[in-house]
Amino acid sequence: MINTDICIIGAGPVGLFAVFEAGLLKMRCHLIDALPQVGGQLSEIYPQKPIYDIPGYPEVKAQELVDNLMEQIKPFHPTFTLGERVDHLAKQDDGSFIVTTSDKTQVHAQVIVIAGGLGCFEPRKPVLENLENFEGKGITYMVKNPETFRDKKVVLAGGGDSALDWAIFLSDVAERVTLVHRNETFRGAPDSAAKVFDMANNGKIDLILSANLKQVGGNGVLNSVVLESKSKEEIKIDADYLIPLFGLSPKLGPIADWGLSIDKNAIEVDTTDYSTGVERIYAIGDINTYPGKLKLILCGFHEAAIMMHSAFKYVYPDQKLSFKYTTVNGVNAF
Repeated sequence: MINTDICIIGAGPVGLFAVFEAGLLKMRCHLIDALPQVGGQLSEIYPQKPIYDIPGYPEVKAQELVDNLMEQIKPFHPTFTLGERVDHLAKQDDGSFIVTTSDKTQVHAQVIVIAGGLGCFEPRKPVLENLENFEGKGITYMVKNPETFRDKKVVLAGGGDSALDWAIFLSDVAERVTLVHRNETFRGAPDSAAKVFDMANNGKIDLILSANLKQVGGNGVLNSVVLESKSKEEIKIDADYLIPLFGLSPKLGPIADWGLSIDKNAIEVDTTDYSTGVERIYAIGDINTYPGKLKLILCGFHEAAIMMHSAFKYVYPDQKLSFKYTTVNGVNAF
């Protein structure tokens, strides 16, 4: 049995920052993640993707952000169970919980923090004939190493931030980048969309709007992508890689059976402290929902700070928060 104050389910950026906020309040954390490494989506799906909305960083690579977060929490000595899924949650007579994973690891904690991002997720795939024949042979749903696409013809499909950001980034890596979107406008950040339009106008990338993926072709490996415009005109593009970026299909998994209030695969929380409807269980980051919710990393950071101050009362029921600063291992703490 692993004993800790806070059990954090999800070791993505928000879960990692929650360790820092807990550490400032002298609370110990153990993190569980189904992935074999920390970092969540940042490390698993797009470790080299540039991120532009982290305060103090005009641009930071996803994996660099994860590495920095790990360095930040090092003084608080968190422990980890990786590569295991949380399967069962049992409430104890004193209000605490015992968490059991898929490999039967057990963690006893006073408070549970769900920071699982989108939960268990898989990429949304386009409906194309023979799609599976080219998966791993030219069709991929994530960019782990941009150098894979060095001097290649790359077709990106999508209209969100990932599609825009990778079109901008890969324009300096690939031989040619073509961005395809079914609409005339993008869902992503307006600044990124403006950059993409400027690059297209200057001939740095090809931008094809109001068109859908229709067909993929090749002899064993991908060599072409066929699009269909709204007027039913077919457009054939030579391609070494097709990267559909249509988002992720989230699944909460066993968390859905914990008696929490769920709305469209997200956990409803009270914004005063990001608590769920079950006492001592909190949800922060992309996995929660509330009026005005923005699914941004920095919003998850804010939620982590607020909720840890609320969780303090369960870990130290006989104490009140003191705001006199001391120094612990070189880090300012309350």
